[in-house]
Amino acid sequence: MHREDFNLLNLGIIYFDNGATTLKPKILSEAIGDYYNNYSSNAHRGDYTLSIKASQKYEETRYLVKDMLNARKASEIAFTSGTTDSINKIVFGYFKYKLKEGDEVLLTKSEHASNLLPWFELADDLKLKIKYIELDDNHEVLIENVKKSISSKTKVISIAHVSNVVGDVRPIKEIIKLAHSKGILVLIDGAQSVPHLKVDVQDLDIDFLAFSAHKMCGPTGVGVLYGKEELLNDIKPIIFGGGMNADFSHDGRRIYKTMPDRLEAGTPNVAGVIGFGYVIKYLMNIGFDKIHKYEIELKDYLVKRLNEIPEITIYNANSESGIVTINYDGIFPQDLSIYLDKYNICTRAGNHCAKILKEEIHIKNTCRISLYFYNSKEEIDKLIDTLKNPKIKEEII
Repeated sequence: MHREDFNLLNLGIIYFDNGATTLKPKILSEAIGDYYNNYSSNAHRGDYTLSIKASQKYEETRYLVKDMLNARKASEIAFTSGTTDSINKIVFGYFKYKLKEGDEVLLTKSEHASNLLPWFELADDLKLKIKYIELDDNHEVLIENVKKSISSKTKVISIAHVSNVVGDVRPIKEIIKLAHSKGILVLIDGAQSVPHLKVDVQDLDIDFLAFSAHKMCGPTGVGVLYGKEELLNDIKPIIFGGGMNADFSHDGRRIYKTMPDRLEAGTPNVAGVIGFGYVIKYLMNIGFDKIHKYEIELKDYLVKRLNEIPEITIYNANSESGIVTINYDGIFPQDLSIYLDKYNICTRAGNHCAKILKEEIHIKNTCRISLYFYNSKEEIDKLIDTLKNPKIKEEII
């Protein structure tokens, strides 16, 4: 699907590491090149034509994100450097001032480091209690286990919409409805969901959402922080400088701007944000429902083919995403990934920044195959043929 839009696919590369970052369509480099070559200037700083155009294109992307997420207002969208930056801004700019000693934060052991380490730091500072939602036998999150984990002291649930290792699509709408009925706020890590399926923040009633552009065909160094207007009105900046202040004086008096400017201190990644706008239009023209449906078709085919190899262990065969995590008996995951690279097949090996998941799956490292809409069944067949090589262990040794 749309393979002609990606130059790397014309070089014989089979790219199965989309959970880490995706390939970039030609439209992205063209949009960024147009900015740098024809109207390169700072946004929101100048009163001349070039700067005004840059500002308009930058803000156009904000409205595109609003439409993509079905947010109520563009002011509910702040640009950051990525999911990690967004989560940190929410944790230390909002929850730092709302939580107190003894309050509980619910996480899971399959969360990415970016949705664990900030909470660990805040827990140390405020003496919070970190609790983990129990995973089922498939290492997935069930609403029943969320219910069991909630106590009268639970104030926040911070959870990935889709796990980056197990690939399970969590029942976010049900989790949020349950949380809100008990006065609990929910932060959603959307790094693995927003690029792959339709996320409607109003329908899901999401309080806070974080995701990155580079995982959905956009540039690196651009992220999105979404929050409900009433919550963002209370968020405090954790980075200070130009662009986010309305006024300040020598005696320390300062007035900070309203959202979203309050969270966008300094010169933004103007080119990246503008380029991301073109990518959003590109993806919306394809359709997120179509992307998700095709990815599931590919994933089911991949699992079926992998089951032909007795030495392969699949850790998440039933998940409803394009992430498939495996190991090959007798081969260290990194060695397997290096071997596949000899055949121009790109996969990811390691713990995938989910270092405490090993407590659940009882293995530290795995090899991850993560799919996107430009992958094909023919590429999967080449992967299987490579894994079926009777001399695979000899070549690795």
